[in-house]
Amino acid sequence: MSFKRPSWDEYFMSIVNAVGQRATCDRGRSGCVIVKEKRILTTGYVGAPSGLPHCDEVGHLMKSVTHEDGSISQHCLRTAHAEANAISQAARFGISLDGATLYCKMTPCDACAKLLINAGIKKVVCEKRYHRGAQELLEKAGIEVNVMNKEVEKYEKQ
Repeated sequence: MSFKRPSWDEYFMSIVNAVGQRATCDRGRSGCVIVKEKRILTTGYVGAPSGLPHCDEVGHLMKSVTHEDGSISQHCLRTAHAEANAISQAARFGISLDGATLYCKMTPCDACAKLLINAGIKKVVCEKRYHRGAQELLEKAGIEVNVMNKEVEKYEKQ
């Protein structure tokens, strides 16, 4: 049997999935890793802000959003997304993300995309698409977006 060494993208995506196991919202168990020059700068996972109750403890704080096209999506307001938490950790510890690559479970939402743009992230690698991902916004800002699996992430709980 021959060993196949993972690509850098496969390697960092496996770490994203490990980080996501710490998530405290069972809807997505999403993780994020931010890397520069093949070195991990920071990680984050989806969950309530530090010291506040987690979805896994007290349940979800769901909100329905009606979009311009008439479609309706469900969002948990109790949590911060993995990408936002990874950027927050970098800010807390004085780590510059300028020029970095962000690895995440699914394409970032609009709010996280704006954070990535302002943090100086230059590339995003995602495992799957998010139902309302902001890929177009990121690309307009000159951020390269690579989605490894073109399917849309399905949530276990709505």
